[in-house]
Amino acid sequence: MRLAANLQWHNTNAIIAPQIRADGVHVWPFDPSLPVAVAFQVFGEGQPIRMNRHDYFEIACVLSGEISCQVAERSFRCKEGELIVIGSSFYHRMWRHTRAHPRIATLFFMPEALCEARNNGEQAEFLLPFYLQGAKFPHVVRARTGIPAEVFELIQRIHMTLPAKTSLARLSVRTYLKMILILLVNHYSPYLGTRQVDNRKQQANRRIAPLFEFLELRYHEALTVEDAAAVLEISKPHFMRLFKQVTGQSFISYLNHFRIAKAQALLATTQEPIAQLCQAVGFCDQSYFGSVFRKTVRMTPLEYRRRFGNSNADAHIQRAVQNS
Repeated sequence: MRLAANLQWHNTNAIIAPQIRADGVHVWPFDPSLPVAVAFQVFGEGQPIRMNRHDYFEIACVLSGEISCQVAERSFRCKEGELIVIGSSFYHRMWRHTRAHPRIATLFFMPEALCEARNNGEQAEFLLPFYLQGAKFPHVVRARTGIPAEVFELIQRIHMTLPAKTSLARLSVRTYLKMILILLVNHYSPYLGTRQVDNRKQQANRRIAPLFEFLELRYHEALTVEDAAAVLEISKPHFMRLFKQVTGQSFISYLNHFRIAKAQALLATTQEPIAQLCQAVGFCDQSYFGSVFRKTVRMTPLEYRRRFGNSNADAHIQRAVQNS
């Protein structure tokens, strides 16, 4: 895949992790006039990011290296030249598969980006590969199909047109986006022809939403599975099945990842002693905090602070790009 010159690369952990809310939803700061964005990312240290989902749709091109991707309970590898298609229902995450620093180009867009008018029902067919993602949906488009290379060329055209400040620029971005979506619709047509829209996933997401609001306020307290089930007023076994269905993780695993994400932000932006910091995010035992942090982030809290604290972050991104 040919890369345009002077691309701005970002550390994936730096631009994604801080924008993940307590409910595990990632929020991208779109331009309201045209909710389409392109990001060029490097998988550096401190991976993987915790499981998250988003209301926008995502198309990621693997430009170099190899990454692993988890969607709900399924995991798979993606190699250079392959494409990943992610909708808005499933919790997911990506991380580097080897010690190298792979790079991806990611297109984010909201459905309403396809047309000027709010009534965009006629655009639904363009979005079927995103709306109809079931438990066995083939998220990876292999390089041998030729589609990833075509999609990447169009993503670069979108990137060069953004920000779309004029009517002509917005028309151009929508046209490139529709060309991408037509490629995906044709590719997935054998799969889509046998699928029907299933709202159960969205219903489960709404059912569990009050718990995420609770976690944002109380994550620093001692919380148990019983506490979480009580918030939703359901039995413990029912809660455990529901939570695993929505997030792909157990509640304790999710809570630990959420607390570690909060700790990462504090380590990078404050000089608070680690002994106090771990208690501030809900870990009573510093040794246990260190163990969970190392397992999740693949470095110690002190190493993370040295690498990502304040001015160190920008320098690290540049080194990751140069070494990838």
